[in-house]
Amino acid sequence: MRKVLGFAAALLLASNIAAFAFEPGNTECIAPANPGGGWDFTCRQVGKALQDLSIIPGTMQVTNLAGGGGGVAYAEVVNKRNEDLNLIVAASSATATRLAQGAYPGNDMTQVRWIGAVGADYGVIAVAKDSPVQTLPELLDMIKKDPTSVSVAGGSAVGGWDHLKVLLAAKKAGVEDVRSIKYVAFDGGGEAVTQLLAGSVQAFTGDASEAKGFVDSGDIRVISVLAPERLEGDFSSFPTAKEQGIDVIGANWRGFYAPGNMPDDAYNYWVESIGKVYDSKEWKDIMAANGLAPLNLRGTEFQAFVKDSVDSITELSKQIGILK
Repeated sequence: MRKVLGFAAALLLASNIAAFAFEPGNTECIAPANPGGGWDFTCRQVGKALQDLSIIPGTMQVTNLAGGGGGVAYAEVVNKRNEDLNLIVAASSATATRLAQGAYPGNDMTQVRWIGAVGADYGVIAVAKDSPVQTLPELLDMIKKDPTSVSVAGGSAVGGWDHLKVLLAAKKAGVEDVRSIKYVAFDGGGEAVTQLLAGSVQAFTGDASEAKGFVDSGDIRVISVLAPERLEGDFSSFPTAKEQGIDVIGANWRGFYAPGNMPDDAYNYWVESIGKVYDSKEWKDIMAANGLAPLNLRGTEFQAFVKDSVDSITELSKQIGILK
């Protein structure tokens, strides 16, 4: 009898160990777009780092699954690959924006598990070098007093991430009706800055990476970086919105989600593995070479961050009439 009980206990122990000991097999990362661009970069660079650091066995397959601004890939994971333990998917602020605005019909953020971020391209608000505006509060005060006096240009469509960044800042500053803000959409940040320099608009909203060349040339002056703390390097002299009393972060983050039915042992493996990549010197070098700034969020903390992003964007989208 004791032998039987002992054997049963051994089996139970073995099953418990097996339940918490996920071992990856043929790993895959879906980039929800064609080759090139942010999602493809995220999959390929992180996949290579996972291999180089011997975190995964062999190589990580990268699958480009374009369509619907990431919606095709999202639906594929939710509907067909919801229990694939070897799968991760590249995501960004654009993913959160489209989820918030209902651009993935029938899907929401709770249907997947959010793994972690691997960096961010922080937003900036800038003016022309000879502009009399010196600070972000000064610009927002102008908007409060006379919304028609300020036009802000960006490289995304109305309701897109560039537009939403300035609305988030304005809302934090107490602008009651963000619909009053005049946003002018252009085909890319370069064209938006060109219009700023021509005097057609009074301010520019974009990402640090796309503003860098104009900062280097001295054509524009960054009055605010939408980061939790000052950036390093060339942007270190520019103040954050937070230190000017506007507590807002506008991060075009890059990270990953996993299938919604992934069990905790596999999910925790991927959270830990992406964390190891983020902490490595190899990844720090990749970030520096590609203009990525730190954004260290993992597991439940990242899940909460994405939820807050989706909720904020949903509210703003309703205020500007994109959502009812």
